[in-house]
Amino acid sequence: MQKDRVIQIISACVMIAALGVSGIAAVSINASSGRNKLTYTQVAEEGDPPEVALGIAMGAFRGIFVNYLWMRANDLKEEGKYWEAIELSRAITRLQPRFPRVWVFHAWNMAYNISVKTSTAEERWNWVQAGIRLLRDEAIPANPSDLLLHKELAWLYLHKVQAYADDANPVYKRKVAEEFEIVVGKPPQATLVMQDRDAAVKAYTEWFGTIVDAPATLEAVFEADPHARELIEKIVTILGEEPYLLLLRRYTLAASVKQSGRREYWEQRFGPRTTEFQKLVDDPRYAGAWDAFVRHMRKRVLTADYHYELDRMLRCIQKYGPIDWRHPAAHSVYWASRGVELSLPRWSDRNKDNFDFVNTDRMTIQAVQELARTGELYFNILEQQEGGASTYMAIPNPHFIETYGRILEELTARSWADTDKRAWSFYSAGYENFLADQIRFYFRRGERGKAEELYQKLRTYPGQNMNHPDRAFDLSRPMAEFVEKQLFDRQTAPDVARAEVTGSLYQAFVKGLLGGSTEVFTREREYAKQQHRYYMENQIRLNSVNPEYSRMELIHPDFNVFEGQLFAALAVGLGFDEAQLMYGRAPDDLRVYAYDLLVERYKVLVDEAAKQGGKEFDIMFPEPYGLEAHRAKMAREREREREREMRNQQQ
Repeated sequence: MQKDRVIQIISACVMIAALGVSGIAAVSINASSGRNKLTYTQVAEEGDPPEVALGIAMGAFRGIFVNYLWMRANDLKEEGKYWEAIELSRAITRLQPRFPRVWVFHAWNMAYNISVKTSTAEERWNWVQAGIRLLRDEAIPANPSDLLLHKELAWLYLHKVQAYADDANPVYKRKVAEEFEIVVGKPPQATLVMQDRDAAVKAYTEWFGTIVDAPATLEAVFEADPHARELIEKIVTILGEEPYLLLLRRYTLAASVKQSGRREYWEQRFGPRTTEFQKLVDDPRYAGAWDAFVRHMRKRVLTADYHYELDRMLRCIQKYGPIDWRHPAAHSVYWASRGVELSLPRWSDRNKDNFDFVNTDRMTIQAVQELARTGELYFNILEQQEGGASTYMAIPNPHFIETYGRILEELTARSWADTDKRAWSFYSAGYENFLADQIRFYFRRGERGKAEELYQKLRTYPGQNMNHPDRAFDLSRPMAEFVEKQLFDRQTAPDVARAEVTGSLYQAFVKGLLGGSTEVFTREREYAKQQHRYYMENQIRLNSVNPEYSRMELIHPDFNVFEGQLFAALAVGLGFDEAQLMYGRAPDDLRVYAYDLLVERYKVLVDEAAKQGGKEFDIMFPEPYGLEAHRAKMAREREREREREMRNQQQ
């Protein structure tokens, strides 16, 4: 009996000790679960599907119930009942937020299946954006290092937005450009110095670094500039309390109006509050305060609302090149590379089948290709506010050609499908095709030395595929014949057409106008016009979603507009002396596109210098004949496009 009592006492002590240890451990485990978002939903909220409450009530049988919901959601999708599938997907993600495939299913359903069931481009974009936000703002925060979710988000940006399979893709591209010009701001202005890749990366690093180093709190903003507190008080008086994202939108538009050559036109559309807000943006006393406050807002919105890591964005610029965050492929690079980087430490031989590094890395390399083909972006955010076809010109950015070669070895080393034992590999084929495209682009642009350098690299590339029987013969031709063969095979491909037109116009402006050769200017301009016409006649088709845009509209359908926009972009990107020379030799039908932009960039500086004895702006850049008629024509065109857009929205 005494022995039993001792055993009972010892058992009770062990039990008490175990309960005490478990209590202490439970606190730590619960805290860790909360920090790492590993807890499951335990309370149904208003608006939740009824399945959420039922799943919670089932307790330990929740997993079985979720499996049933998952099978039912798949069945509904196969039956074309997408809305019902969305409701079930929402219930599953509430019950088991760490079930990545349901998040992917849910986002895909919205971005692909439901979006194409709507009748307008605006409605389509709302669903595509809903899919992006679901992955970015909910799925990845709940599963921060899941590779599948990162790959799918990168795919949405690369395929749904940047590619042209969806008839509404021109609208998607403009929406992303508008969104991220508001959130991140316009990147550094292209200059002659930035034609060097290292110089361009340095300029972009310094630009984005100002957001990384921005004041983290309002108190820090107040410390950064003595007028900041007064400025913010005036903003609240005029607008009331507004979310940072909305305030950034107002500021971005006001700053654009401040620099616009059509300022009077925009100011006529202002309401009383916008007029007062514009005065605050214009007031030179608040320049430093605006700088600190805007950088603070950008930092807060990017991290808190968009879930981006600023240090990682900066590293992307330093590793991949001068990334313009208004470009959809920039976000594909960010999310794909982030997913791989966070997943690699968890990879092992035992779980390697759970990590699809090959296809995620392919998102990165394909996005870099897109940046090489279209990464230099010219976008007019003010025109975007009017509706219709706002200026959106995406032309090749040669800096990403070098990026492709730099990251190829790293990605190939991770790929089981691209070993040197294979006669054909994805990366090798992609790189060879990419080099061929860039050879043709530099050849057309008149940079024959660079084209020859890439041609030699293609000929001697050690990873070349061995299953191409005509490869040796094709690469034995003189470069001009090689380019001609490439063009003959792919003349109506959108990227080829854009590169041909852009390259020949670049040569017309630089070697023709700047170089003083009327013959080169006339010849290359005419070639560009012929290539543009051929592409438009053989490839462009109006789409069923929005007749304002064609399905594969990678070049403006009006050659004169595309040519004028490219001339204007080059003029403001050159040094002052070169801009004056090129403008002075250009015909008036090109000058009318550049004049207002040159006013924005140089007039104040030139006229200030004129007070010290220099020439005035109007003498150095005389107003072209037909400028007012051109402005009126473009205004009428924008108004017609806006009206057509409104009619399209009402259908």
